[in-house]
Amino acid sequence: MSAQMATDIVRRIRRSGLSIYDSLEQRTDLFIGHEALERTLQRALVGLNLDYPLRTRSKVLKSKVCEALGYPIPSSFRKTQPRFPGQNFDTYVQKADNLQIWNEEVSVSRRYVLIRVDERGKVVRVRVVTGEVIARLDTTGTLTHKFQARARAPINQSVLLSAVDTPNVVSKLLSTMPVWPGFLPIQDVFDRLTGLIGSTLRDPGRDQERNRGAALHNAVCRKLGKPSWRDDGQFPDVTDQLLEIKLQTAPTIDLGLVCPDGNEAIADYPEFHHRDVRYAVFYATLRKSAVRLDHLILTTGADFFTFFRRFEGKVKNAKLQIPLPGDFFR
Repeated sequence: MSAQMATDIVRRIRRSGLSIYDSLEQRTDLFIGHEALERTLQRALVGLNLDYPLRTRSKVLKSKVCEALGYPIPSSFRKTQPRFPGQNFDTYVQKADNLQIWNEEVSVSRRYVLIRVDERGKVVRVRVVTGEVIARLDTTGTLTHKFQARARAPINQSVLLSAVDTPNVVSKLLSTMPVWPGFLPIQDVFDRLTGLIGSTLRDPGRDQERNRGAALHNAVCRKLGKPSWRDDGQFPDVTDQLLEIKLQTAPTIDLGLVCPDGNEAIADYPEFHHRDVRYAVFYATLRKSAVRLDHLILTTGADFFTFFRRFEGKVKNAKLQIPLPGDFFR
């Protein structure tokens, strides 16, 4: 989304008369994507003095955010979760590299606005990320993978589990006037991605799952006509194809905080839900310095658990402390 488009949305919000608490389910044209939200808040907040007692600081910050996004400033701010329900985000002021979240789980369906202040309390940087990014930053074991699954039967062939996309995807992305030009039906995705079966990827090492996954993501993007893939930590992995990619060299699939057949909205695309996402699960074999892709299971989130069996880990619900990388705000 360009800066001009974001400015136009802010103007429409201002004219709409809606508050930060009003749902945009019927007004998705007023929803600001995370990159545009980050640019807008960065421009509005950098230099803002937040050197106040906590309660005052919170009101000053939220008032400035309302102003930046075109919303009226309420006489009092409600204790909602998230604090800005319409645009689906919470704000956190960070003087140190330690994100603290009190009395609730990290939500993959939510955006998190992290605001860096210097030693004088002035804003120097703003970042907007989803709960999926926050979960990946946790290296302490504070968070557990909430959802895991495995196939109900041995995998010995590639399978297109969902013959068609969900009705919501069909109506919005595969209609005569699609919102996203270039969006492929799930059958076409399957036809292209099965071309990877039998090929090999370089294995960076048994302790390099992230880099191994990146190689597969890049190969998938090339098959789908995209030049490359950038790991921005967002869900799903290939957003303009609503495609989440899993590379399995073991039976258990880690789904993180996302339940595939859930009705929760995708954080940055509220018109779509987790159940609309397509899951490409690649089963592979490690061979010396290579990863051979053996089989592909492609399914919508809605159909995911007709093929895979779910089991859930423990969920901790207390004060979460997640260290942020030193270069997070650069």
